[in-house]
Amino acid sequence: MTQSLQDVLDASGDIVEMLRNAQVGPNVYPGVPAEYSNWRTEQQAWAKTAVLFNQSYHMVDLEVSGPDAFAMLNYLGINSFKGFVPDRAKQFVPVTAEGYVIGDVILFYLAENLFNLVGRAPTIEWIEYHAQTGKWDVKVERDERWAMRTDGKRKSYRFQLQGPNAMAVLSKALGYQAPDLKFFHMTTLEFGGAKVRALRHGMAGQPGYELFGPWEDYAAVHGALVEAGKEFGLTLCGGRTYSSNTLESGWIPSPLPATYTGEGSKGFRAWASANSYEAKCSIGGSYIPDSIEGYYLTPWDLGYGPFVKFDHDFIGREALEAKAAGPHRRKVTLALDNEDVMRVQSSALSKGDRAKFMEYPSAVYAMHPFDQVLQDGKMVGLSTWIGYTANEGKFLTLAMVDESVATPGTQVTLLWGEPDGGTRKPTVERHVQTEIKAVVASVPYSEVARDAYADSWRNRQA
Repeated sequence: MTQSLQDVLDASGDIVEMLRNAQVGPNVYPGVPAEYSNWRTEQQAWAKTAVLFNQSYHMVDLEVSGPDAFAMLNYLGINSFKGFVPDRAKQFVPVTAEGYVIGDVILFYLAENLFNLVGRAPTIEWIEYHAQTGKWDVKVERDERWAMRTDGKRKSYRFQLQGPNAMAVLSKALGYQAPDLKFFHMTTLEFGGAKVRALRHGMAGQPGYELFGPWEDYAAVHGALVEAGKEFGLTLCGGRTYSSNTLESGWIPSPLPATYTGEGSKGFRAWASANSYEAKCSIGGSYIPDSIEGYYLTPWDLGYGPFVKFDHDFIGREALEAKAAGPHRRKVTLALDNEDVMRVQSSALSKGDRAKFMEYPSAVYAMHPFDQVLQDGKMVGLSTWIGYTANEGKFLTLAMVDESVATPGTQVTLLWGEPDGGTRKPTVERHVQTEIKAVVASVPYSEVARDAYADSWRNRQA
């Protein structure tokens, strides 16, 4: 008999203990080199010239089609679908019946009754579950990420062209001026002998395009972009660099799916397998709640408050209506104190007690990092992503904090490292916890990102 996610959770005895000691580290980015040149140059390229991210390998795609596709997705997301038409996209966020975030993906409205969702597995699995068990006349087709397949081929390629020279690169490839679309609008282009779907998007704090199409056109489209980018400083970005771009743009990629408990997701836990994302992921960091619910996040925690629209019926609506008045934590950037960071790093050059090693450029060592943010010894928030940006010359974290400390310039500390010498995760060496001074700053931290992402959750935090 095939084991379910619920079977795994029942056998664990303690879900928090199971996930904190899971034998997996942070997400990996297969299919591309760790570095094409070096991660410092690759980071600086998205601020100074242009970069080409290759997203063809590490994300899950789910095609949803059929007469009820629009209605089902509308019912599963907190987002409003009013005015949502083909050739548009949106950041799609589902929550549990209790009002806690499962994850987020980009939802592409490709044609009437045809959608594609791209991102991490939790949201994809949630949609698959409802498509298979609900009342909806829909069909779903999953295109699994590279690390989970053996055929060496996907349905689609996906590239991101970003940076101040991105439009010049695309115009060169096209042979004419690239269209200046509105944010999250799509069109169809043709270059490299292939038709290419293009989404106006931004990921590294600069305006740009996400480009996608059939897998068989991968080489032709990629080659055309590389050739066009030669005179504009286009840089290929490796997997090591890719995960650090979020520090500047302000997207938290790591909400733990809130499906481990709760009556509203009981059916999902029985449906999901023992090999599901939820059964295999890991949690790291200094924050250890009394129960798994302590890791659950609301849309407001993640800066998704503007997405919550009560103009339609959706799973979790009643719970979110009760939570809407607050209080809410505010998403911020924490700029870590340089001297304290150097103190942590220099401890590796001694034979005495050592702090948790801070890797470059991403210092994340579990799939879901949760570190305590303190003020005067009291916990006032959570840090959920940490790393270094060569563009700012700083270690930054993405955090959610109480309103009382959310004002830029407020002094706090980050509790870095795990208690009792660390968990049994293979990415965790024996170490001691330490506090790192930090200053609350805006999110996105990059000034360009704050200005460029027009009418976006990134610049509507209030």
